[in-house]
Amino acid sequence: MTGLTDETRETLMGVSTATLTTVMFKRGFRNVFLQGLGRLGPGPNMVGFAYTLRYIPAREDLDVLASFADRDNPQRKGVEECPPGAVFVIDSRGDATAASAGCILAARLEARGCAGIVTDGGFRDSPEIAELGMPAYHQRPSAPTNLTKHHAVAVNDPVACGGVSVFPGDTLVGDNEGVVCIPAQITAEVAKEAAEMTVFEDYVMERVKAGASSYGLYPPTGAATMDEFKAWRQARGR
Repeated sequence: MTGLTDETRETLMGVSTATLTTVMFKRGFRNVFLQGLGRLGPGPNMVGFAYTLRYIPAREDLDVLASFADRDNPQRKGVEECPPGAVFVIDSRGDATAASAGCILAARLEARGCAGIVTDGGFRDSPEIAELGMPAYHQRPSAPTNLTKHHAVAVNDPVACGGVSVFPGDTLVGDNEGVVCIPAQITAEVAKEAAEMTVFEDYVMERVKAGASSYGLYPPTGAATMDEFKAWRQARGR
């Protein structure tokens, strides 16, 4: 299941991960920002539903180059079956001492119409991945093949990534700051609230840049703040 409609996806393309974490905090969710991940090259938001791959530590008798020829290899199977619009999320146990994937597999995901690729490990060929049109997030570059440290065991199961529980179908939103995971069943509600909050934050930023104090403005505790915001919003058609 996924909570992503075209309308919700478009809404989430215009909100920041910072705003989303605040909206989620209001709902009692404290652990939604994938820790330690950075984006390879800036760009528009990444929005998609989670399709996952889980690694455990490699074992020398199993993780050999010949294993890539096995069509049931979960890493290769996951890449070939990841649906359009999905974000390929790799649980690498936070271990970036070997690559979670490289440019060829990332390019294959892009060709399949995937919305992005995320790992709490590292990517090899990271300069080339940065040049793809598909957003990518990782901990740091890592040239060694995944076989030296990672054994792929499961596709589209619940995983941990960046210290956050990610279930298949959850919504992943990434910007140039990082990645947030939103449970599928509340995605539409969170998107609407975040869009409203973004409009108000734009108003606050304009006022602050013009010299206004943050007291009474953010949060809007001043008696006239919301009336002034409504007038500002109407004047700008927002």
